[in-house]
Amino acid sequence: MREDYPGDELFEKETVDESRLELENRIKNLVWTVSGDYTLEVKPDVESFLTSQNTAIYDNIKQGAYARYLDREQLSMYLVKKVFMQAEEAPLLMLSSLCIDEAVCDRLMKEREGVKAIRKKACEEILNQDFKALSSSSVGMLELAYLREVLDGSVISTKKNMQSLDLIRSLKDTENTSQVIRVIDALYNQIVEPDFEKKKGSLSKVLAVTLDELKEYSWQDYLSEEMYEENLEVYLKRINESMATLDIRDEKEEPESPEVKEKKQKKVLVVDEAALEKMNLYVQLNYGKSYLTPQEEKSVNNQMCRGIHDECSLYFTEGILRNPVKKNYQLEYARKLRDKNRFQYHDNHWIVKRNIRILTDMLKRAMMLHDQQDFVRSDAGVINPSQMWKVGRCHDPRLFIHENKQDSMDFVVDVLIDASGSQRKRQGQVAIQAYTISETLSNLSISHRVTSYCTFWDYTVLQRFRDYEDDRKMNERIFDYMTSANNRDGLAVKAVGSQLSLREEEHKILIVLSDGKPYDVVVNRPGNKNPMPYKDKYAISDTAMEVRKLRGQGISVLGVFAGEEQDLSAERMIFGKDFAYIRDITEFPSIVGRYLVKQIE
Repeated sequence: MREDYPGDELFEKETVDESRLELENRIKNLVWTVSGDYTLEVKPDVESFLTSQNTAIYDNIKQGAYARYLDREQLSMYLVKKVFMQAEEAPLLMLSSLCIDEAVCDRLMKEREGVKAIRKKACEEILNQDFKALSSSSVGMLELAYLREVLDGSVISTKKNMQSLDLIRSLKDTENTSQVIRVIDALYNQIVEPDFEKKKGSLSKVLAVTLDELKEYSWQDYLSEEMYEENLEVYLKRINESMATLDIRDEKEEPESPEVKEKKQKKVLVVDEAALEKMNLYVQLNYGKSYLTPQEEKSVNNQMCRGIHDECSLYFTEGILRNPVKKNYQLEYARKLRDKNRFQYHDNHWIVKRNIRILTDMLKRAMMLHDQQDFVRSDAGVINPSQMWKVGRCHDPRLFIHENKQDSMDFVVDVLIDASGSQRKRQGQVAIQAYTISETLSNLSISHRVTSYCTFWDYTVLQRFRDYEDDRKMNERIFDYMTSANNRDGLAVKAVGSQLSLREEEHKILIVLSDGKPYDVVVNRPGNKNPMPYKDKYAISDTAMEVRKLRGQGISVLGVFAGEEQDLSAERMIFGKDFAYIRDITEFPSIVGRYLVKQIE
């Protein structure tokens, strides 16, 4: 039997990394060769190459041709404007892919003999792997018809699809990007939303959308760690990367770009008064209506937003899914993330249920011990016969027994979840952790509230999933949890903690699920001195101070760390010894349980 050595794993990892790098270089060279532009930014999709090799090769060849023969900027800008006008992104990109393919494929095959064979193999791969997914939508049925025509020249389809195919064929060998745009727009309006023009606007109205309007729109999917003006640029980049591929039905999770991962110099964001007036509307569109009246909101902000949080605002909502302003891209995106969280829960539901059971049993035992009757000698209560001999003999008045009974139900808990963009890759895991705590507390009939926080411009958004006395069915709302923007942890802890302190229960607990990295883009209003950027030691110290203040008020605060190991030092600075580092989901009940048991005892 072969013996495994410690160096084997490292060797295998290095080998894999080298192979991946080599593959990325091959893909880049392929795109550059076809496009003739060696300055073209290329983002290789290695995962797609490994699962669908021919499709990935052809898509990259086509990407190079697309950059060579068509105006990428013009086409991608149209698609962004169409999405801005509330078009559905996925079918729009699928239609774009078909149109681009028709515009460039013949020239590619004339120039390079092997492209025709690769194209057919790619079509076969898509048909074999995605037939079921394609056949479930009208756009997918059109793509099926298109792929069959590529493979054997036959078209068996509906009259409507035949008309759509004729439109696509009109783009054969065109270099007129405007014509491609007109066909894509017509196809979308015919197949996906027949009433799009009537309800949302014609092509001329779509193209009339200004750059300023696009910049003002919150491209939620790419908000994390970015300056506000850069959101549009990030979304444009993604559109450019996606529109040339035939295989785009199952949206893959995009790895963060180096620009996003890299901790850039954090700056103060300067805005004018006109932009400030629109901010509240942006918040409503992206996070849903507030459940507070304007007067209540003003009162809370006057109390909370002071000192280093001066010029900031708090916004209280139950989320865009519960109180949307209108149907828009953000609403659809929120639904997608909710479904993603639920899928992750269902994939791990046996582990989650086990964790809930273990945590419930731990707390129940602690509470039973806490509830045991404790009889003490007293000067009032029930006569203790064993002490009657003292009458007239000594001055000890404690001739009675008094029953002390602690009420373990005299607890209230707040669960506060970091919903900033840096939590995106852990989103489902964090939602499950919060759900586990909430279900456990519901099992024990302990009043609790669950809230998430993030900061959008100078609004720290507190999204309430369930309130203290809500029915346990409201726990499901925790899967509405979505990540975006930045995080002003100190202000969020201060706001939630101040509300918790007003509760009548004797024992109050705040559990914070965060990654230990408070960071916020600071909005500077005209005429005001630039505020300090909310980051690093400045932000960590502020959050730690708010935690200490709450503990000074008798509120127990536990930090549950959901971040990278290198950020543990920041978590320790904020929460001291009362924090839990969960490396594995199976560890969750024992680690969190030990802390909660300590509070009960």
